[in-house]
Amino acid sequence: MDKPFKFKQFSVNQNRCAMKIGTDSVLLGAWTSVEKQPFSILDIGSGTGVLALMLAQRSSAEVIDALEIDASAFEQCVENFENSPWADRLFCYHASLKEFVTEIDDKYNLIVSNPPFYSEDYKTENTQRDLARFSEALPFNHLLESASKLLSQDGLFSVIIPFKEEEPFIALASKVKLFPTRILHVKGSSTSETKRSLLEFSFHKTTTDITELTIETARHQYTTDYINLTKDFYLKM
Repeated sequence: MDKPFKFKQFSVNQNRCAMKIGTDSVLLGAWTSVEKQPFSILDIGSGTGVLALMLAQRSSAEVIDALEIDASAFEQCVENFENSPWADRLFCYHASLKEFVTEIDDKYNLIVSNPPFYSEDYKTENTQRDLARFSEALPFNHLLESASKLLSQDGLFSVIIPFKEEEPFIALASKVKLFPTRILHVKGSSTSETKRSLLEFSFHKTTTDITELTIETARHQYTTDYINLTKDFYLKM
């Protein structure tokens, strides 16, 4: 059985989730802006619930909702929420994004998503893992359209995607009147290629603030920027 993943202020069970906790979700949870002090937050495709938990730690938002379609992941997310110090502010819905959009009238001040992506053309024997990994389960245009319907007028939408998908994703976003306000390009080391893009969108066109983050200088030797971003969460930072 997988051991719980321990953070400084909470731990996460992940034995029933296809997608385990990785650098992507921790980066997004730490980088997403809570400066506007959101009252309500939505995590789309929550998996273990780690993003919602990180944002509960970082903000005083009173409503933190998560959405998960996979039954096992949903149960695990609920369990992780109940075991956390912020159980009274966290709630997970077991539904598809399509169902959720049609049934929810509320708007959220902040929406986050670490969406499934895997453009390469192979599938493994593990259907649950495939559902979590493959963007067919949550196509980017469906994610963006839904986010634009659920986001408040002054709200922010924050997402992590492969760097190679950045341009088409921004083009899709503009069709639903969402424009990039901040972008973070992430590379594993100074010599490696940019692998991930963290993108923040709003309904207001503005100059995009673009920055870069390198994770390691050598194996397990983390950069100051990466330590500063994640030190409130990782035990060994």
